[in-house]
Amino acid sequence: MTSQSEAPQFATDKQLSHPTYRPDIDGLRAIAVLSVVAFHAFPTLITGGFVGVDVFFVISGFLISSIIFGSLKKNSFSFIDFYSRRINRIFPALLLMLVATWAFGWFSLLADEYTQLGKHIAGGAAFVSNFVLWGESGYFDNNAETKLLLHLWSLGIEEQFYLVWPLLVWAAWKARLNALVLIVLVGGVSFALNIMNVQTDPVSTFYSPQTRFWELLVGSSLAYVALNKCYFFPKWRESSGPTVRNTQALIGITLLVSAFSLTTKSNQFPGWWAALPTVGTALIISAGPFAWLNRTILSHRLLVWFGLISFPLYLWHWPILTFQRILDSEPPSVPARGLAIVASILLAWLTYRYVEKYIRLRTNLRETAVILALAMAATATAGLTTLKLDGLPSRFPSEIKEIATFKYEFLKDARNPDCWISITAPYNGFAPKCLDAGDRSKGKTILIWGDSHAARLYPGLALMVDQHASLLQATRSSCPPMLDFAGQICSDSNNYVLSRVKDSPPSTVILFGAWGRYGVDWLPGSEARKKLLHTIEAISDAGVNNIIVLGPSPEWTLPLPKLVFNNWRSDFSHRIPRKMLVGLNPATKTIDNQFRDFIPQSKASLLPVYDALCDTSGCITYTGDTPSNLTTWDYGHLTTEGAKVVAKKILDSGLIQ
Repeated sequence: MTSQSEAPQFATDKQLSHPTYRPDIDGLRAIAVLSVVAFHAFPTLITGGFVGVDVFFVISGFLISSIIFGSLKKNSFSFIDFYSRRINRIFPALLLMLVATWAFGWFSLLADEYTQLGKHIAGGAAFVSNFVLWGESGYFDNNAETKLLLHLWSLGIEEQFYLVWPLLVWAAWKARLNALVLIVLVGGVSFALNIMNVQTDPVSTFYSPQTRFWELLVGSSLAYVALNKCYFFPKWRESSGPTVRNTQALIGITLLVSAFSLTTKSNQFPGWWAALPTVGTALIISAGPFAWLNRTILSHRLLVWFGLISFPLYLWHWPILTFQRILDSEPPSVPARGLAIVASILLAWLTYRYVEKYIRLRTNLRETAVILALAMAATATAGLTTLKLDGLPSRFPSEIKEIATFKYEFLKDARNPDCWISITAPYNGFAPKCLDAGDRSKGKTILIWGDSHAARLYPGLALMVDQHASLLQATRSSCPPMLDFAGQICSDSNNYVLSRVKDSPPSTVILFGAWGRYGVDWLPGSEARKKLLHTIEAISDAGVNNIIVLGPSPEWTLPLPKLVFNNWRSDFSHRIPRKMLVGLNPATKTIDNQFRDFIPQSKASLLPVYDALCDTSGCITYTGDTPSNLTTWDYGHLTTEGAKVVAKKILDSGLIQ
């Protein structure tokens, strides 16, 4: 890579030196933030839009290192002024967003949601969101869509860099160590860790500062070269400057477009894939403000405007989109998401115009920084208090409090981890009692075979059959009861269960699973249909005369307590609905209809779970007289109360022999 053709001209402002303003870098910021926003709102529109964060990393590394190197060269660097400016730049918009999110959550979030928000507010205020999220799940997990402050992971990485990097550079300066050597050493180690760990531990590689710092150091290397450009290919640059600049910019934008279009959330990221946006950004910045692309396109007034509001836009867009997902019973439509983005842009401009610019005009840099730091500490304390007090349940009226604070212990009565085992457990990891009926004096033996949904059927059926039958259980999370399906561990596990069935055939085998959650269809001729029919045939050949397939249970677009709470809040009379149609996932009913087409033609009997829990007026939300007896605590796993309803349907059908 060639050096930066146009070096920043440093102006001394009190103690710190700052590079001359470049509108093209604001244009590059605009591309970065708009790609991230577009990905979050319309993920199919720009599959690699999330790499806009990596563009930000390079820009941040370049600008921050330019300030540090320039100030040290002039012997005017001050840690106090450096960190005061960082606080004044970052804290105002962040504080506003955190407080607004906490306040809106007070009225709209359930206790567990508000508890999680409190933890994330504390993590965001302390700039350790990446570590908090690292301990929870991955950036692309389904649950990530309801984490209101998920996007602050990148701010945590940047702030951790701002804490460490100035100290390292200052120490190297004092020791007369070349800063470029420091950049190569630290950046090389960081990049190597990224490549080594991205396959074995992708979540930690995504969130860890050790595996991300190299991206900011790409920008640092540009800052160093810009400050010392006379030492890097001076004659070659003089004779071919415009051509080199335009070529760099062209290659850079090509790499960025490739990153946005080719990278997907299924890639092992960052890894080698992160080289596309980081190298592309570095080439564009190093091309300088006079390259045609930078001067004509990136410096366009509209892009520069978006660049100026890029930080508040990044802060506002994700909570708004996430609140929209949490509060709507149905997935937000394209127009609704478009309106959310418009609202984000408006809030970003207002934040920039009336908050950020106001703070920048304050003359007492250090005093303002102290006030902002104290306000951030208070915000962190509010987050921790919300966490420690379990989401402040006193917020809720008595009639809805049980729903709003609903927590469910779903493992214990479903025989976890003995007979409901994890996806990572050995293929034969079931406890002996799970598949061994032992004394068969009760006559009937019933085997429940399936995934976590089948596991949650067990407690209801166990209460219903009581002393009349021996109840066996072979349930593994994320493994439906289908031979040669869903990966090697599931195949081995299901083959093992079948072998135990052959050794001692039970009277009845019940097959149950989340049939619609494995990325398959059940149309005639589909592989999923063939494999389920093959499994039924194999069970029959093993000597089982009575096989029952349970159709899919109703699923909801949001956790059922949330949907009931939203319905109560929007209902003028504040009634808690016993049945609901709003929020049902229609795909599950489609699969139910498809099962009715082919299961009755096999050697198994079909029992539609839909008929037990739903009718034309909706699906049951709770049983008995107490609304807290919800039928599920999430999108569709049965509570014991819900399982009892299904179990009664099974027994009343007369299918148990």
